[in-house]
Amino acid sequence: MRLGWAKKGNSISYYVHKTIRVDGKNKSLVIKRFGSEKFICETYGVTDAKAWAKEQVRLMNEAEKEDSASFNIELCAGTDLVMDEQRRFNGGYLFLQDIYYELGLDKICRTISSRHLFEYDLDDILSRLVYTRILCPSSKKNSFEDSQKFIEQPSFELHDIYRALSVIAEESDYIQSRLFKNSTEISSRKTGVVYYDCTNFYFEIEQTEDDKQYGASKENRPLPIVEMRLFMDSDGIPIAFGISPGNDSEQNTLIPLEKKMVEKFDMSSFVVCTDAGLSSATNRYFNSYDKDDGCRSFITAQSIKKLKSYLKEWALDPRGWLLSGGPSDITYDIRELDDEDDKDKIFFKSRWIKEKSVITDNGTTKTVVIEQQLIVSYSIKYRDYLRSIRNGQVERAEKMVRAGESSCGGKRQNDPKRFIRTDHATDDGEVAGKSVSCIDRSVIEDEERYDGFYAVCTNLEDGPETIIKVNKRRWEIEECFRIMKTDFEARPVYVKRQDRILAHFMTCFIALIVYRYLEKKLGERYTIDQIISTLQEMDFMKYEGKGYQPVYTRTALTDALHEAFGFCTSKQIVPIKKMRNICSQTKKPRA
Repeated sequence: MRLGWAKKGNSISYYVHKTIRVDGKNKSLVIKRFGSEKFICETYGVTDAKAWAKEQVRLMNEAEKEDSASFNIELCAGTDLVMDEQRRFNGGYLFLQDIYYELGLDKICRTISSRHLFEYDLDDILSRLVYTRILCPSSKKNSFEDSQKFIEQPSFELHDIYRALSVIAEESDYIQSRLFKNSTEISSRKTGVVYYDCTNFYFEIEQTEDDKQYGASKENRPLPIVEMRLFMDSDGIPIAFGISPGNDSEQNTLIPLEKKMVEKFDMSSFVVCTDAGLSSATNRYFNSYDKDDGCRSFITAQSIKKLKSYLKEWALDPRGWLLSGGPSDITYDIRELDDEDDKDKIFFKSRWIKEKSVITDNGTTKTVVIEQQLIVSYSIKYRDYLRSIRNGQVERAEKMVRAGESSCGGKRQNDPKRFIRTDHATDDGEVAGKSVSCIDRSVIEDEERYDGFYAVCTNLEDGPETIIKVNKRRWEIEECFRIMKTDFEARPVYVKRQDRILAHFMTCFIALIVYRYLEKKLGERYTIDQIISTLQEMDFMKYEGKGYQPVYTRTALTDALHEAFGFCTSKQIVPIKKMRNICSQTKKPRA
């Protein structure tokens, strides 16, 4: 391999090329492009770009020679292993490390370190917390122990982690804003539409304190919780997050985090898409904004049950529906649809409405008029889905009735007890000797009226089909929460101090961003279970003075990882120097 360069104007760009034989003729093949002199000097902190490029070519030539090296490994059945010598190491984290450094998190940590007086390596600590959160989620103590299983050993002690958590919490806003800016330099972020939602995480404790408060738990656990707020872009990549007390109303969480994005993330114009639980009039009014310094709009799910009577009647009227993707001059009666032929079709109708609403603006209450487009869609497939879910719940309710259970207790939206009616009197109105429970068919019939219907409200003037398409992507933010809770095991939360709780969620937030970029580098062809299990199993057996022998199974996914990241470990043995070069490569920015 040789160094080549191309001059264009006053700029010189360097690249690596080699001569190969194709069809009996010599052909020059470009192996790697280093970029312009300016890029090399600014990125790698050198003054002589050509000398730096020559050194890289030398290293690449040495590495190429090592690829063909062979090793004789002698093993003796009668020789004991060396006491306490670690021989097995994980290399799956290297792919996560590549993205971590590409996002500039090492530079963020260096900037933070310059503002604080501590001696530990914050970058080393934060990166290990992120890698272990993805690969082997557990407590901070276990994370420290698991990080020692990586090829590169940690430079810190366990007590340094707890000290670093306070710094991470203190610098939370800075980390989020810089991380967002750095990510835009990798590729453009799709922030024209942003998605917002909340979830909560529980603590296995009895007493409340600080943000750990009793509230409506998503898991129905009688334990203190904190609420996590999250903004996500249209690619499913998180933008910003916040933590609130568990007893706060979800509707009050949107505006503070949104203001932070506007002020610190340089995001002035976007559309906020939320579910019905976050669609208060105050939130809608805040996002009805169009001025010289930016504009904001909203798309929010709307409960048909909570519509005013005349709007509910219009929404459920079987006549006057348009077919999505069909002509605009033909309307349909949904009572005449065929369950098989029309199963995959979506029908819709829309109208503009003006409503007076009482909102809270800067601490004061006032009445405003909000103009918005109400869009209702209908789908046979969605109708059948809701009915199948309800039928299962009714079966559970019938079992409860046969077991003698009453309707006492909470009746949440998916609680089978909502179908049970308990009578405490006879048909004559006299007090019964004992309570009698039965299935309340009127509740089932009332719910069936809404099967297949779904409504959204927006102040955008875009067509209903466009709005419906945008709103459909809300499932991705639900998936973000599922990944954190299930795959990253972010619950229960084991740390107790308020600053460490925030730091815990910061590492989960960063881990989610790193994972999302990994998913996209692989073309979104693999599930999270496939990706994480593969990274977990990418172990190596180290032979001192020789190299690292892969002990994992080479698969299509391991090949896809190597192709996406530009290095390969699926060899019979990876020499020590080669592995060091790979580790260094994952920590370097790319042109």
